[in-house]
Amino acid sequence: MSRQIKVLLASPRGFCAGVERAIEIVERALDLFGPPVYVRHEIVHNKHVVDSLREKGAVFVEEVDDIPEGANSIFSAHGVSDAVEDAARDRGLSVIDATCPLVSKVHKEGRNHAAKDRQVILIGHAGHPEVEGTQGRIPGGVLLITTPQDVDTLDVRDPEKLAYVTQTTLSVDDTREVIEALKKRFPKIQGPDVKDICYATQNRQQAVRELAQQVDLLLVVGASNSSNSNRLRDLGAEMGVPSYLIADALSLEPQWLDGVANVGITAGASAPEELVQGVITKLGDFGEVEVEPLIGTEENIVFKLPREIIHPVTASGTGGS
Repeated sequence: MSRQIKVLLASPRGFCAGVERAIEIVERALDLFGPPVYVRHEIVHNKHVVDSLREKGAVFVEEVDDIPEGANSIFSAHGVSDAVEDAARDRGLSVIDATCPLVSKVHKEGRNHAAKDRQVILIGHAGHPEVEGTQGRIPGGVLLITTPQDVDTLDVRDPEKLAYVTQTTLSVDDTREVIEALKKRFPKIQGPDVKDICYATQNRQQAVRELAQQVDLLLVVGASNSSNSNRLRDLGAEMGVPSYLIADALSLEPQWLDGVANVGITAGASAPEELVQGVITKLGDFGEVEVEPLIGTEENIVFKLPREIIHPVTASGTGGS
């Protein structure tokens, strides 16, 4: 009798609305304008997605200076600074902005606070593309903090005129202690409503918490440079479950399955479902697999596409958004 492996699938998992929108923007731009279409930075943090778009004619570059003058170009879902936008304008680039609307909302909130003469504190991770974009969108700059301990060393202009915003790939739970520390030290500080936190980050983390209670092993499908994917792996480990972040089925190590009967699988917000299915197929090499999708929060959010992408397509009769 062959070994039995039960696979429990987290719900929701994988692509969020912001990622789906960003990928669709690149695909439509390629259809409309033909290749090459230049994309500043990885459109989303997933090698498989990037490689697939590259094969279709997308060219990924690090900086605007790497894009030929006048070329069709796209900003990634993570958002960009004012300086990057200005540089694109100076080069006469035809730019479509694929910034996630939830990231754009953070930029807007930060600008509004700055306009009211509040110094803005950003809770996030240094070096993350979204954080770099947000830092460069808010007049006067921001103070970047990551941990509650960072609050103690903040040197602010006026404790009466402060506000905070957060990186969207951090959940309510990720930021709770930092926000509590901010409010304790600066009681007058202004901040966003909890509902402004990225729904996808929150939902995927909640799904992993429920999943981790029922499995012997947690596999998170996602890229090593994906902030939200790393956090899902960390959450499983915090709950005492051996947890691994894997790029795809090829990353699966057989020894992880020793003594394991129940395997939990989820995917970061940039990971396509085909990679999850590939991992399930690979598990079939080690035993007879039974798959049980868990019931979780249903996501039905869809973000509008930029007008530059919609109108030419609609006008040519090949469909709208």
